[in-house]
Amino acid sequence: MTDTLDSTAPRPAGRPPLVTRPLLLRFVSILGASTSFYLLLSVVPGYAASDGGGGGRAGLATGTLMLATVVGEFATPALVHRYGYRVVLAVGLGLLGAPAPALAFSRSLWCIVAVCSLRGLGFAFTVVAGGALTASLIPSERRGEGLALVGIVGGVPSLVALPLGVWLAAHAGTGVVFGAAAVAALAALPAVPGLPERLRMSGRPVGMVEGLRRPELLRPAVVFAVTAVAAGIVVTFLPLAVPRTARGCVAVALFVQPAAATQARWLAGRYADRRGPVTLLLPGLLLSAVGTLLMALTGGPVAVIVAVALFGTGFGITQNATLTLMYARVPAAGYGTVSALWNCAYDAGMGAGAAAFGWVAAGTGYPWAFTATAAVMVCALAPALTDRRTALRATADDDPFQP
Repeated sequence: MTDTLDSTAPRPAGRPPLVTRPLLLRFVSILGASTSFYLLLSVVPGYAASDGGGGGRAGLATGTLMLATVVGEFATPALVHRYGYRVVLAVGLGLLGAPAPALAFSRSLWCIVAVCSLRGLGFAFTVVAGGALTASLIPSERRGEGLALVGIVGGVPSLVALPLGVWLAAHAGTGVVFGAAAVAALAALPAVPGLPERLRMSGRPVGMVEGLRRPELLRPAVVFAVTAVAAGIVVTFLPLAVPRTARGCVAVALFVQPAAATQARWLAGRYADRRGPVTLLLPGLLLSAVGTLLMALTGGPVAVIVAVALFGTGFGITQNATLTLMYARVPAAGYGTVSALWNCAYDAGMGAGAAAFGWVAAGTGYPWAFTATAAVMVCALAPALTDRRTALRATADDDPFQP
């Protein structure tokens, strides 16, 4: 097997296969990185807050993780260009897993910040390098369905590991969770050598600076970033916002949210391949905002479950629609930049949401903070509507049967 795959080579007639051996190996690294990431995503904020720092320390833990991730995501395309996919993926898995056990030995703020910073860089390397590689391994004719399948593979760890991490921390201790997060990431390393080192791709490369200047990429990225704000808040603060009398619903909610997102992402991908993804931005955004607004009813377990189900559905739709749109708007040589921009939107939104929400909630209480978050999300209607009008106008202009 050669290390270089030519994405421009002619394909046989008929529908191209979706799942190949390189993609299956890529799934292994996705599962390892995602499991490690989600096991600690809700555990570390609670671990930080339990030392007496409250919501401020919890928000700082998630904010640091996401800030380091965003910084790493901006640097990853250049690192891949220089060192190739395998090296960057392997380093990312190592940084994601190896520092996690250190949390068991110190609850100090500097240790938590240091570990979150290293893990954030590691996660950035895995998602950006892996995302560009994954997109190149999926036939363009089946991109929506393929990205949905990848979303399911990445969504399973969030579905299982997010509530499992909270449950294990409560019943087996945080040290067990920290060790499990390390093992999950490091165990995926043997699959990395079987992945392509580099890919020959068609089209002109798109740099990060150029990508940030292209409105057709920025509009969906902004819409996704706004919905990601609420995602960071849910995983960080829902366990703290729900009253003690209703804490039993937290693990259920942390299962329902990614389950709804994973299902919605799959359905959105199949829809996008048939009718295009641009019409999905508005319903995805509105469902996310309504779900976030309903989270203000933190005292009612049923309301919380309904809220996270609505938010998860909207978030899954937005995930698939924005990523599919952005990949469709660049040549294959620009996939690395799209992966970096989309993941930056994801992690910057999560980090900013978690960091800001903690301070707002300290002054207003959780219900009003959730209400304010929903109001902020509605502001993303402007870029969503603009993108829809622009895309539909371009489609009409390309239609030879239009008058």
